[in-house]
Amino acid sequence: MTNKKGLWLFEWVMLAYALFTLLFMAVQWGQLVNPMPMLLGRVGAVAMTLLLWQLYRFKPCRLTAVLRVIAQMCLLGWWYPDTYELNRIFLNLDHVFANLEQTLFGCQPALLFSQHFTSPVLSELLCLGYFSYYPMIGAVAFYYFMRRYERFTYCAFVILASFFLFYVIFIFVPVVGPQFYYEAVGIDQVAQGVFPDLGHYFLNHQEALPIPGSDGLFHGLVQQAHNAGERPTAAFPSSHVGISVVLLWLAWEAHPGATLRHGPRSWALFVPLAVLSLLMFFATFYIQAHYAIDAIAGLIAGTAMYFLFRWLYRVVYL
Repeated sequence: MTNKKGLWLFEWVMLAYALFTLLFMAVQWGQLVNPMPMLLGRVGAVAMTLLLWQLYRFKPCRLTAVLRVIAQMCLLGWWYPDTYELNRIFLNLDHVFANLEQTLFGCQPALLFSQHFTSPVLSELLCLGYFSYYPMIGAVAFYYFMRRYERFTYCAFVILASFFLFYVIFIFVPVVGPQFYYEAVGIDQVAQGVFPDLGHYFLNHQEALPIPGSDGLFHGLVQQAHNAGERPTAAFPSSHVGISVVLLWLAWEAHPGATLRHGPRSWALFVPLAVLSLLMFFATFYIQAHYAIDAIAGLIAGTAMYFLFRWLYRVVYL
């Protein structure tokens, strides 16, 4: 563990993101739909961070340390829909991405994939992959906490910093994804390759297509999660794919003595994550949460973020 008395680097990242978005809100205050709840949420996030920091200083131990990490992980569920409140003031860009998708693939994979692969088993496997997103994050963080405690804050920093960089991109690249765009445009139009510019349509609309696939446990869980917290935001690049790639890199170097070149001495963490990440990749456009190009961009972005924040952590602490 490093910097035992002060704020940890992942907490500074959260504070920097809160300040950056607060300044953005100040500039765009008149265009925001719900500015006061957003402001109060930031005050609460900062207050909780400082309170847990003081608790750790009073009683420095593994319990108070993990509470600091868990708090920031839980806050991600609040920061995510907050990106919608910020990016919906901009013109929607889905027509650009849908046209690019059509040019690259000659079709809309998010539309055709779910129509042609209708097996209930495949549907459940893909929904399992998508649903495993947060359990995968928890598994990697837990492994570092139990087996590499001296690297625990490093793991938390790489994960959280990657999330916040994705959130910055989502604010300024307002792409909502097929489930919202196809619903707004109409499946018939999409099937004919017609992708109109919707402008500010998503400023006041959040209607989405139902999750494709056969009814099953994981299909139902994914649908419930989308009904509860999904917003027309955060499609490009896919943070589900990007964060899963970050987790794979962290799992690759997780075991003591492992190197990026030679890999882990134990595959118990890496192999299950690799399987779930593969399912996650295809699930993102199977359930129409993303375009295929979003998933591909997620692979690139996740790898870039891992190496960027791995390097930055070393610069700060080594």
